[in-house]
Amino acid sequence: MKTIFSFIAGLIFISGTLFLSSCSDANSKKMKIGVCIPAATHGWAGGVVWNAEKSKKELEEKNKDVEILIASGENSADQVDRIENMLARNVKALVVMSQEPGPLTAVCERARKQGVYLVIVSNPLDKNIQDVFVNGDNKSFGAAAAEAVGKLLNGKGKIVVMEGTQCPINTDRAGTFKKVIAEKFPGIKIIDSQPAHWNTEKGLLLMENYLQKHPQIDAVWAGDDDVLTGALKAYKESKRKDVKFFVGGGGAKGTVKMIMDNDPLVKATVTYSPAMISTGIEAALTGLRNGGKTQEGKKEIIIPSRIVLKENASRYYFPASIY
Repeated sequence: MKTIFSFIAGLIFISGTLFLSSCSDANSKKMKIGVCIPAATHGWAGGVVWNAEKSKKELEEKNKDVEILIASGENSADQVDRIENMLARNVKALVVMSQEPGPLTAVCERARKQGVYLVIVSNPLDKNIQDVFVNGDNKSFGAAAAEAVGKLLNGKGKIVVMEGTQCPINTDRAGTFKKVIAEKFPGIKIIDSQPAHWNTEKGLLLMENYLQKHPQIDAVWAGDDDVLTGALKAYKESKRKDVKFFVGGGGAKGTVKMIMDNDPLVKATVTYSPAMISTGIEAALTGLRNGGKTQEGKKEIIIPSRIVLKENASRYYFPASIY
């Protein structure tokens, strides 16, 4: 009896090993796409993570020969490590959204030289080495926000600006905002402009600083809907009544809902969809399928920003989204 049980156990072990080996072989034959993104440290980045996971599920269901590996990093060093790991796993394509482009440029350049199909999303690298660049239109983001502020103020007043982190994205957004204000709304004066790093807590602290420094503020461009949350909290706690309105950025569903509900302070935001990471993943898959050629041969896919006001807010409200 003992011999029979040993024989059966041996068969189970062998068949289990063969099953695992066959699964391993199947996975190793799949075309791997690596996706490296920032960790969900704020709302918009959380939207990026949510959209990346959604795309992974949908694309793997439709493409049984594809495996999508997603990794997020708290900082640039983390992201470099994640990319190194993906290269060791022989990814055929790499989709990268960097927190800071400089530290990631070298590892992305090495991947490109190894024949990895490279898609860069949102934050451009220091070198133009990618196969495809996917981005929101950050200049139109700044221009749309300036148009909203200018029209809501009827072209006259004192405003403060809450910028993002110092990087090409912020340069395009804040630079274009200031240019449009100066050229189209000369009666509006920007009395202060400092970074809030797209962060709620830093938005609160910066708004507190602005309120202490400036006895009169007519409007605030928060530059980001997470920053807007912190800035609003600071303003309400101050009990001041001089700020006529706040304009955000990003199109977070909470901000859009406030605009829809005719909030007394939140009058506008600007779209900048975190679903652009999905566009990047799809571009990588298309490039691999078509021998490096994207749909219609595009090397750049740019998604324009739109002003969200009460009149059109319902078109940009997606309650099921995480952001």
